[in-house]
Amino acid sequence: MKFAYFVPVILISMVAMAGAAPYISIVEPYNATLYNNGTIYLGKVGPGQPFYITAVSATANASGTIIQRGWNQMYATGLPGSWVVSNSSLYSKYLSVKVTPYANATNGTYRFTITAENFGNYSKLGTIEFTAYVNVTPNVFSLSVSPTNISTGPGQPTNIEVTINNTGVSDAPFYLTALGLPAWNTSTEVIALHNTVRSFSYPVYEDEPGLYNARMYVSSVASSLVHKESNINLLVKASVPNDYSAIGSGSVAFPIIYEPAYAVMYLIRLLLSYV
Repeated sequence: MKFAYFVPVILISMVAMAGAAPYISIVEPYNATLYNNGTIYLGKVGPGQPFYITAVSATANASGTIIQRGWNQMYATGLPGSWVVSNSSLYSKYLSVKVTPYANATNGTYRFTITAENFGNYSKLGTIEFTAYVNVTPNVFSLSVSPTNISTGPGQPTNIEVTINNTGVSDAPFYLTALGLPAWNTSTEVIALHNTVRSFSYPVYEDEPGLYNARMYVSSVASSLVHKESNINLLVKASVPNDYSAIGSGSVAFPIIYEPAYAVMYLIRLLLSYV
């Protein structure tokens, strides 16, 4: 009977001790709570794209007491030598390790160790280590462009909507560029944070009439290996409605004496578009 009674007491004590073990609270790239020798899969990242592992410095000691600055620094080890690592600052509320894969890193899953340390074991926490996995691949976002068939007048800008679904863990910006339009070769830098969907308006135009088979090209600022594109057909032709619309965009120049008359023309074009 004593043995039967003693065993549950031991099990309960072990569970209580395990529940009070020091932990680390990850907040980036997503929320997770890890204990010593735990593992975490961070997600996908493109070659050359920097990403962050961020944790809160607060934790609990073996008795369950919360220590607000328990972890004093966090650092990464075990990464390939060609990767760049910036360890966290000291004694901050949030500890963040920045990792940048090699620009030409081979596709695949990489493993490394993250360590959080209580300096001098002042709070009786020692260190905590966990294994992190990240998948290097250029396929870290999806692209949607609308419309893809555009009809407009010479020199008349038309906005297209570019939607980026960033499924990776990096917050590196993207370039938006229209290729194949001689009169328009401007790149715009935008930011779609990790695990978010963002839409951006991008203007395209051409001065000379014709049919242009262009491409909406989206690439990561950090690496040209991370890119996608979508075909765009731009039909540029002169017409009275297009010319009136161009007046409203300031694309057609006329003597100032005619401006009132052409303003009326533009209003007529707007009314026609709603009929």
